[in-house]
Amino acid sequence: MQAHANARECAVLELWLALWPLFALIVGGFALRRLRFAGDEFWPTAERLNYFVLFPALLFSNLATAPLRNPALPRLGLAVLLGLGIAWLALLLCKRLRHWTAARFGAISQGVLRFNTYLGLAAVGALYGKEGLTLAALMLAMMVPAVNLLSVWALTAERGVSGRSLLLPIARNPLILACAAGALVNTLGIGLPGGSDRLLNLLAVASLPLGLLCVGAALRPQQLAGEAPALLSNCAIRLLLMPLLAYGVARGLGLPPLASSVLILFFALPTAPTAYVLTRQLGGDSQLMAGIITLQTLLSAISLMLVLSLLA
Repeated sequence: MQAHANARECAVLELWLALWPLFALIVGGFALRRLRFAGDEFWPTAERLNYFVLFPALLFSNLATAPLRNPALPRLGLAVLLGLGIAWLALLLCKRLRHWTAARFGAISQGVLRFNTYLGLAAVGALYGKEGLTLAALMLAMMVPAVNLLSVWALTAERGVSGRSLLLPIARNPLILACAAGALVNTLGIGLPGGSDRLLNLLAVASLPLGLLCVGAALRPQQLAGEAPALLSNCAIRLLLMPLLAYGVARGLGLPPLASSVLILFFALPTAPTAYVLTRQLGGDSQLMAGIITLQTLLSAISLMLVLSLLA
């Protein structure tokens, strides 16, 4: 019994040692933005560089060398889609019962469904290494298009949009394109010859710390005033109920331990800062969205430790 308690304490300590540097970078990004260290024009450029170059390089390199014949992958894909599907149906029911407008429903649903990819991959890399990153990249290949499609639909449901308007942003998404290209290279057996693997690794290494700094720079604490019930309930659903849902799905489908842990971790992440941009572009409640992003990111420093320590 004592040995079990000691092992659990060691596991929690390892989690803390792996996660605190990630949140230190987020705090650092917030401080640099407040101090205007690099100027306000730096952060949108850094986000664009990461989104279109560095981050796709990380996903491409991981999928290009991933073991796609892993027998756990079909169940992992089913778990991802099942978890998102259950959450989406629950959101639609709440929309009907609470009579939310598309502007409000779009912000709330993104707070529940979307996830901070930068923080997720940094946490998976710190906790589970290369094997965990490979599973995470495969999950992203399914989650990114599904979540983007649901987010756009939620924000435009009342106006009605064409299938082309829904699918075009997804087809142009650099993360989706990188996943597709990496899977194609892997399937064809091309590999990453001639030092291209080292080039991609250098780009990938730069992606995660820059992404976390940008997450911190995007925080807007001033948006937390007002809407307290909506903000707190959305945070509780995303940070606590969603990982519980993922746990139930993983147990029900009999996922292996590593796949289960990566799935639960991604369902426990705070929502994506890019949700604010999409909400503004499509006429959603951007003030509510900014508050959700900020509060979820702040509270996830505690909730992620709680969820992962229970996993440990």
